[in-house]
Amino acid sequence: MQGSANLNIMMKAARAAGRSLVKDFREVENLQVSSKGAGDFVSRADIAAEKIVRDMLSAERPNYGWLGEETGAAEGKDPTRRWIVDPLDGTTNYLHGLAHWAVSIGLEHKGEVVAGVVYDAAKDEMFVAEKGGGAFMNESRLRVSGRHKLIECIFATGLPFGGRSDLPATLKDLGRLLPATAGVRRFGAAALDLCYVAAGRYDGFWERRLHPWDMAAGLVIVREAGGLVEPLEDGAGIFETGTVIAANANVFDGFRKVLAG
Repeated sequence: MQGSANLNIMMKAARAAGRSLVKDFREVENLQVSSKGAGDFVSRADIAAEKIVRDMLSAERPNYGWLGEETGAAEGKDPTRRWIVDPLDGTTNYLHGLAHWAVSIGLEHKGEVVAGVVYDAAKDEMFVAEKGGGAFMNESRLRVSGRHKLIECIFATGLPFGGRSDLPATLKDLGRLLPATAGVRRFGAAALDLCYVAAGRYDGFWERRLHPWDMAAGLVIVREAGGLVEPLEDGAGIFETGTVIAANANVFDGFRKVLAG
């Protein structure tokens, strides 16, 4: 696909970080890791990948702002643009030797994510989108699924771990949704969950207590694939609430209604 200069920079950075992560993934048992909370581990590979992405993006666009999972926020000389980066979405999968993780890079302009790249390096699947330009996986155009009936649909979510406070709400969600659908999956990488909605592999996705870097790239990819994306909670935006619901337009309202009870 032909992308903008910014998108090409993002893809190049994602591939470079992905190569570094794949190299370490082959030796995952030897990685030096430190715990920063139940189920939320940070590794040497994670930090190294973020440095690769930041160095490459900053070299090409030194005036843009930054928001990264590991290094936090930094204002840029251009206050209208910032990179939103998760260098390793699915860290727990990675550290357990599960080949389901990705590098996620979003570009925000005036508060809106206008471009996104999610690179699943283990499978060499590059999901990309720009506002108004469609969504792609490698060279294939992405479209959300065309299913109309909830009972035929597969949905994805994240399950709270380590005693998180949103466990009761998620259990209620599952109690309502499971009887009405073909199933729910929990693969442990929100960025890829959103891309799988865009690719029609899932029919919808929802989750609470996410960070902007978990979602930024995936939001524009779903939208450009024809899907709907909104905050799960009313009254504020997706980044403000940390919640998201995404699905094809045919089932979105019904999906949301079931979750609302």
